[in-house]
Amino acid sequence: MSLFSGWKGWRQFKKLPWEWRNIVIYSESGQDWRQFSGLIGHLNQNLGCKTCYVTSDKSDPGLSHVAENFHAIYLPESLFRTIFFQVNQSDVFVLTMMDLGNMQLKRSLHPVHYVYLFHSMGSTHMVDNENSFDHYDSLFCAGPHQVAEIRKREEIKHLRAKHLFDYGHPRLEEVIDLGRAYRLEKHAGDPRTVLIAPTWGDTSIFNTCGRELIAVLLDAGYHVIMRPHHQSTRQTPQVIAALRDRYAAHQRFEYVDRMDETDSILRSDILVSDWSAMAMEYAMGLEKPVLFIDVPRRIRNPNWKELGIEPVEASIRRQVGEILSPQSLDQAPAAIERLLATPGRFRDEVRELRAQKVFHLGHSIPNGAIEIKRLADECLQARLEREPLTGG
Repeated sequence: MSLFSGWKGWRQFKKLPWEWRNIVIYSESGQDWRQFSGLIGHLNQNLGCKTCYVTSDKSDPGLSHVAENFHAIYLPESLFRTIFFQVNQSDVFVLTMMDLGNMQLKRSLHPVHYVYLFHSMGSTHMVDNENSFDHYDSLFCAGPHQVAEIRKREEIKHLRAKHLFDYGHPRLEEVIDLGRAYRLEKHAGDPRTVLIAPTWGDTSIFNTCGRELIAVLLDAGYHVIMRPHHQSTRQTPQVIAALRDRYAAHQRFEYVDRMDETDSILRSDILVSDWSAMAMEYAMGLEKPVLFIDVPRRIRNPNWKELGIEPVEASIRRQVGEILSPQSLDQAPAAIERLLATPGRFRDEVRELRAQKVFHLGHSIPNGAIEIKRLADECLQARLEREPLTGG
């Protein structure tokens, strides 16, 4: 079935006139719609640009989106998706998929300008593969730390210089707006709410010390929300299920299985995490502190120290919270109370940090849409110069 759907999607794309292939956006998953929807709206409505949205997720909200200058195509994971990447003819191709060219999905044989949107504020050289970003033409960076890391890698590995655009982070802006608008009615005697939302992998909180941590927090009287990363529920479902089932009957325990929901983030007083880049969104977006459980670093690039740059996931920890050893979980309640004791001072400090770490706060989407249009116009002109009779 996916082979037929893939052939159908590929045929639909091939039949599109060039005006619909000037800007192509590719989505691996419906979760990417959050990254793209604002940009697409600005491109379509404010700038009058046609965009073709190709997604490999049948439940992607983009497939039901109807708007002038917008066209969506479903192209599932299949042989035809691989072919689509290899022989795709478009001007600008925008995506949030890492590792282009490193696995089965390659750059096109035809001239295409690839734009990568960073979907987190995290660093580029520890949690991700060493060469995850080498094969893009433009990178839309969230903050100056990503620019410094990419430029340093280009320098020491003698790579071509990519176009690095000072983009910002739309998700952070969304969290800030949601936090400012959110009003939670709390009553005297209501327990504080602790959200546990770590990264995934064998060394993450839920896989190493989740059982003990949840027990300590419940015993201390907190309302505890367990929010696993979607990769954890895929890779180690038995671990997540065992934790959920163990505490499901406790009246102050809550399990959330949707990473795209925001209610648990907004209701919580504090986040407990490990090496998840979400911690930066939480602290800088909601101006609330984070308690970091110091499990081993999640490293996909064994050569990350070559750059001589401390990843922002590590350098930011003491600026937005405290670090606690997994062997000292009994001290978690005291650390939480310390972090929540002076909310005004924390708020002032995190706002200053946010101004240093994030580009163009509040302007990422309009600025990004204008830059995509500029790149698309530039690529269109280059194509017409190469193929004056067939450029379309």
